[in-house]
Amino acid sequence: METQPKTVSEYLIRRLADYGVEHIFGVPGDYVLQFFQQLENSPLRVINTCDEQGAGFAADAYARLRGLGVVCVTYCVGGLKIVNSTAQAFAEKSPLVVISGAPGLSERWRNPLLHHKVRDFDTQLQIFRQLTVAATDLTEVENGCCEIDRVLAAAVRYKRPVYIELPRDLTTATCSCPRDPMPPPEASDPQALREALDEAVRRITRACRPVLIAGIEIQRFGLQQSFLEFVHKTGIPFATTPLSKSTLSEDHPLFLGVYAGAVGKEETRQAVENSDCLIMLGAFMTDVNLGIFTARLDQALTISSASDGSCMAFHRYPDVFLTDFLQGLCDADIVALSGRVPVDRPKLEPSPAFETRDEPITIRRLFVCLETVIDGRMVLLADPGEAMFAAIDLTIRHPAVFLAPAYYTSMGFAVPGAIGAQLARPDLRPLVLVGDGAFQMTGMEISTAARFGLSPIVVVLNNSGYGTERPMTDGGFNDIPAWRYSRLPEAIGSGLGFEVFTETQFAEALKAALDNSLVPTVIDVHLDANDHSPALKRLTDALGAKVRASAKLSE
Repeated sequence: METQPKTVSEYLIRRLADYGVEHIFGVPGDYVLQFFQQLENSPLRVINTCDEQGAGFAADAYARLRGLGVVCVTYCVGGLKIVNSTAQAFAEKSPLVVISGAPGLSERWRNPLLHHKVRDFDTQLQIFRQLTVAATDLTEVENGCCEIDRVLAAAVRYKRPVYIELPRDLTTATCSCPRDPMPPPEASDPQALREALDEAVRRITRACRPVLIAGIEIQRFGLQQSFLEFVHKTGIPFATTPLSKSTLSEDHPLFLGVYAGAVGKEETRQAVENSDCLIMLGAFMTDVNLGIFTARLDQALTISSASDGSCMAFHRYPDVFLTDFLQGLCDADIVALSGRVPVDRPKLEPSPAFETRDEPITIRRLFVCLETVIDGRMVLLADPGEAMFAAIDLTIRHPAVFLAPAYYTSMGFAVPGAIGAQLARPDLRPLVLVGDGAFQMTGMEISTAARFGLSPIVVVLNNSGYGTERPMTDGGFNDIPAWRYSRLPEAIGSGLGFEVFTETQFAEALKAALDNSLVPTVIDVHLDANDHSPALKRLTDALGAKVRASAKLSE
């Protein structure tokens, strides 16, 4: 690798290393075996997982913490299994690189029915064009290096997935296209930017109760320091959303909490919804971020800016982008009015000691216990469902150490995500919160973690099925097989396993897991099927009130 790369594969490997990639996740197959062999002989480390979807989730988590993640699979039977994880990365702006092997060009003569082929040889490519910001098949070797540069640059620039298809008979083909420098970020229209900033400054200066929301793009585009510069300059308090939780440290004196409509805490909701100037920077207003549309936000009082444009109330500025807009706010002369009303902020208490009781454990008490152990040496991963809703109330005192697919909400992310997270940030130990239903989808990746010397602590919220769905519509379809989760370390030959029924047992299991940082731990926490977190109860109460109000109006 010290010599100038000469083949398509060598060039692709070198460029991935240039972007800081050290690990590639995937599952081998005959159409990509030669490239896997080249990867194994390169400085990059191959992490082959139990299943392609697990590889995709691991690479997605790696991308969120490292800036670029890579998954490599074989044609169709592998590629189509990571469509879901690629879709999640696209929806939530995670820069994931999908590399797929494909039949060689010489094999496609007269359109034979080769194994793994679906319809046409470009069927998989056409599917991934819908899920990525750039896609290519490296069939034109003479242009292969330029195509690699174009696609990788798009992933970093737009923070979304890209796709590279590599015919197996071209992996050793030579290419001589010069390496192009990364194109500069797309710049805002100068005149439109000035007008948008003038309007924003007027609105902010006149406001008595302004509030900021730090969205996920603040983290994706590395704008945390610029955001904090604006916070400190103006003294405006800020909130985050479920998707952007821990983008900034939650022990900041101006932090209001996680805003999620009725799902979030009431004091946070009041502060945000009573604001007369809500400044949303890099935020996605998804149904989850809006508490399943229990939010009450007035667009006339809103300023929003994201990577795809900005809005001042009802005025749209499509060519004013977040990075330029935020920098413009930092540079602007914004003077706080003397009549500005202080916003009531939730009081942040020190993590209390957890006094165990020899009683059946509940979700609320489980999270009280977790609050006492979460620190800057951990990365917390929560799967959609009760694990994610309950985690909203946790205080994450260190930035960028909470990962959850809080928009796309695909179950099964957290366990394989822990593999990618620990490899991306070996200084952090993953703490995984996952329901039993989600664990049964991808929990086998705990063996991958053990194989590669990783040590996630996996807390299985075992409520005998899809507990989040039961309050909506219950039936036998929400039931799942009963697994002995605590016995899985025994089955894979590595790790610790604990079965927990009481608070005392949970505290003891958690302490044992923290004391042993060399192997994975699975803590099987038995919960009542009707037990729900305070966050989920807030949501169901609010939705119930909406239904009752609607019924009363229709009478």
